Amino acid sequence: MIYDIGLLLLGLAVLFVGGEFLVKGSVGIAKSFRISPLVIGMTVVSFGTSAPELLVSLQSALGGNPGIAIGNVVGSNIANIALVLGLTVIIFPIIPGKQTKRVDWPMLIFATVLFVLFSLDGKIQLWEGAILFCILIIFTTLLIVKSRKEVRTNADASKIESVKHPIWLSVLFLFIGLAGLYFGCEWLIDGAVNVAEALEMPDHVIGLTIVAFGTSAPELVTSAVAAYRKQPDISLGNLLGSNIFNIMAVVGITGMAASEPNVLKVNEEVWSFDFWWMLGIAIGLGVMLFLGKKIGRVKGVILLLTYVAYISILIYKASH
Repeated sequence: MIYDIGLLLLGLAVLFVGGEFLVKGSVGIAKSFRISPLVIGMTVVSFGTSAPELLVSLQSALGGNPGIAIGNVVGSNIANIALVLGLTVIIFPIIPGKQTKRVDWPMLIFATVLFVLFSLDGKIQLWEGAILFCILIIFTTLLIVKSRKEVRTNADASKIESVKHPIWLSVLFLFIGLAGLYFGCEWLIDGAVNVAEALEMPDHVIGLTIVAFGTSAPELVTSAVAAYRKQPDISLGNLLGSNIFNIMAVVGITGMAASEPNVLKVNEEVWSFDFWWMLGIAIGLGVMLFLGKKIGRVKGVILLLTYVAYISILIYKASH
């Protein structure tokens, strides 16, 4: 138990270092390629910080533990908004732009609703996974093309300052950051899952809580560092992009690779309870985006309390 706790703490420390490098590298790449920081957050950063969810879900599905695979995605999406965004805006309030309100949040709602609809029969089939993944590729391509055009033609160009160091150094920072997030997350999850199993927690509850929090740790660290470094676009883009990536890529790829013939099963308890929290929190984020100019500390506290309520109910249900 002491070894597992030590592994968990080491993972957290490495995560923080990785987050610092990832933000530095991402900002440098955005400036070099004249892409807005929001799009970098939505693509490169969010895909990088969502890599743990993809790896954990694939390993779980291929290893015959679909409860952890789906629970990990649903739990991570809940944690990314209610916990990670809540903590982030308490540190540094975020003023969302038009892109977030008109494109990114609607895409998140579309992805979440599609995920719920595909899961109505209690499984994600190969063709459903393929559809999710193809939509992500199209969305990402359009996002990058649109951003480059806007940066060249409007006032957003003024936000992208001259690069202070060579592009290769930014790329190096990015890879160091991603490596730190990968290993830090792996150690954190290993330690946390071993502690949870020692306490005899059920499979899907471990996926929804310990594993989901562990795989959301990169988003938490990266978003907190970005907010502290006055890069709110990367912070918000990272969270929205990660949730979209979790559904479209993690569920999509895992659904296509599931070990039980072309099917990724969805736990009935997850579908009847956790799915609706995921959808409700995503809709609640939209209310916060359009209600007032910024997502400030009060909204952050509300999000945080929502997460505490969700986890409390989940643990109560598991223990009764």
